[in-house]
Amino acid sequence: MPLLTVLLVLIVVGVILWLVNTYIPMDRKIKNILNAVVVIAVVIWLLKVFGVLNSLRSINI
Repeated sequence: MPLLTVLLVLIVVGVILWLVNTYIPMDRKIKNILNAVVVIAVVIWLLKVFGVLNSLRSINI
């Protein structure tokens, strides 16, 4: 996946998360949970995109 595509996806996800946090009234706890879920999902997606997650599967403990 090209680096420009990754950058665009990160920008779009960040803007959407900012819009949700700014304009949708929610309890602070729910916003924190939503932010954590989105960050974890983006980190896992980035690990998959760069192939780190696939290389970790081949390690035998």
